[in-house]
Amino acid sequence: MSDQKLAWFKSSYSGSTGNNCIEVGTLPDSIHVRDSKDVRITPLVLTPAAWAAFTTGASNS
Repeated sequence: MSDQKLAWFKSSYSGSTGNNCIEVGTLPDSIHVRDSKDVRITPLVLTPAAWAAFTTGASNS
């Protein structure tokens, strides 16, 4: 699947200056994460379970 078909959205923690931003695109069976400053770089692709573990861990930090 090409990431061009994903609906990307920015992290709510990106800030107003646009620095240090990530974008996330979701599909039923995968979560795609990319650097918003260089969208040419291949996104990191995670399973929904791995994404849930990551976001749970991040929210507990």
